[in-house]
Amino acid sequence: MSTAELTILLAGVREGDASARDALMAATYQELRLMALAVEPDDDGTHASLQPTALVQEAWTRLLEDGAALQDRGPFFRAAARAIRRVLVDRARARALQRSGTRHERVSLHPPDEESPASLELDVLRLEEVLVELESFQPRLARWVELRYFTGLSLAEAANALDVSQATASRDWSYVRTWLTEQLSH
Repeated sequence: MSTAELTILLAGVREGDASARDALMAATYQELRLMALAVEPDDDGTHASLQPTALVQEAWTRLLEDGAALQDRGPFFRAAARAIRRVLVDRARARALQRSGTRHERVSLHPPDEESPASLELDVLRLEEVLVELESFQPRLARWVELRYFTGLSLAEAANALDVSQATASRDWSYVRTWLTEQLSH
């Protein structure tokens, strides 16, 4: 779907057009599902929080609540990344409460175009703490983590969603990867 077509559908959804909402879901479902698939299954073969289809459904519901997401392609996919993150964190918190103190839920996250197998096996709640800290002083860098790890966008796709040049993308991503690795190793 072209950016112009997506923008028209988003405008219809903002105006409350149910047919535009349905068309937007149909047009973006596969991309959202690919984003959900960026969260790999646990060692036991299950997704820690949700199956990809259920994750897309929950994220979709949250996306519709976010008016800023309905402006154009970039904000829409940034909001999708944020919605997926919120769903995973909320589910991890709920499971942690159910387990009453046992180990936190872990998921494997990885960007799709890393040269090395730089997959992260992490505690979702610890990652959320680190991202909240990063958002407090570098909100754009936190968006990189959402777009790359939570949705599996390539560096070029994430740069497009953030409306930055490839040079800025490379610089930001190099910094945020180093910072994230340092923070998560503590």
